[in-house]
Amino acid sequence: MPMHTYTRINAVSMMWHLLLLPAIYPPSSSSLEFRLVRITFVLPAANLGGGTRVIAAYAEHLRRRGHQILVVSTKNKVSHLLHRIKLFINGYGWWPSDPGPSHFDGLELEHRVINRFRPVTDSDLPDADVVVATWWETAEWVDQLSPAKGAKAQLIQQMETNFPHQPVDRVEATWSLPLQKIVVSQWLADLARDRFGDHTSVVVPNGIDLDLFHAPPRGKQSRPTVGMLYFPGNPNKGNATALAAIDIAALRIPNLLPRAFGTGPLTASMPLPPDAVYTQMPPQHTLREIYARCDVWLCASTSEGYHLPPHEAMACRCPVVSTRVGGPMDLIEDGVNGYLLDVGDTEGLARRLIEVLELPEPSWQQMSEAAFRTAEKFTWEDATILFEQALELAVRRFSKITRVPPISMNK
Repeated sequence: MPMHTYTRINAVSMMWHLLLLPAIYPPSSSSLEFRLVRITFVLPAANLGGGTRVIAAYAEHLRRRGHQILVVSTKNKVSHLLHRIKLFINGYGWWPSDPGPSHFDGLELEHRVINRFRPVTDSDLPDADVVVATWWETAEWVDQLSPAKGAKAQLIQQMETNFPHQPVDRVEATWSLPLQKIVVSQWLADLARDRFGDHTSVVVPNGIDLDLFHAPPRGKQSRPTVGMLYFPGNPNKGNATALAAIDIAALRIPNLLPRAFGTGPLTASMPLPPDAVYTQMPPQHTLREIYARCDVWLCASTSEGYHLPPHEAMACRCPVVSTRVGGPMDLIEDGVNGYLLDVGDTEGLARRLIEVLELPEPSWQQMSEAAFRTAEKFTWEDATILFEQALELAVRRFSKITRVPPISMNK
């Protein structure tokens, strides 16, 4: 049996859900405005991963809204030896201590990088109004900070025991820490409530940057095309299932063209079909083009906190066939903008791929437009407003516990 119960809830209803939170934690009679607040984000190594991209998006949009933002991260953690060897064998090189480029590069944000992987302490941080943990280890660190470093919040993008080599007991213990939890999908809120007894977590779905991810109304490709994320180093991405589903679909559609992108090189242990088109570390405008050249986007993940590619594909008018994980469960309406299948259902995924690929042109265009309408309902601007309100909730809760002065005011 699954450890949680999924609840379908779309982005609009999530927005109203959060707007009603003041009824749970009513603001003080002084009607404080949440302006020019000092916010610190605490990360492990910042990189080009999707989780870092989400944090960078919030930090940048909060800065634009007038907040004073500091990002503090560390160098890479020395990975488990067997994991490092596996990455090396698969062509990823030896795990470096320097995390390299990240999604914070080029942004107008103050980003301090600690010279090694270690706990972030009071001496590393200025006083602030809110401090946000972004990973289970950073949640342990933030929990130990003094009240002067700010009200304590935790952005949760995944059940982190789903990542390899994580200590289950310690990860699960962070869900019980007295940090205001901000989760990116409904299933994580269900998990917080049903397994860890936290009824106060706030759902803030990831937004979409429609300036980056967009496509004009379009028809199907001249050659049937299916897209997927290629990430063989993480079994949760379900690459083996996705490729098996594509192989089955190709028996019905012999000229099927797979397109994929990823952060690393292709590996011998997880080969793509011979005629597949693969792009390694595509820039954002190229990523948009990849989505827009697909007739259907495939996600076969076994677990996701949110998972941005399906949302981005929808913004580029691409229907999505996905397993029932994270964000896709909050976005996809069966038969309208895509399809949802059970985790591991290879034949079901293949069947729905074929169904979308063989739709008559008008029916496919209708599904394509429905995908776009879903994506455009929730932008990063919308998400940032909700994230800001969740931080205000953290401040109000924290001030009751510590009796410290509330948020900084713009006098």
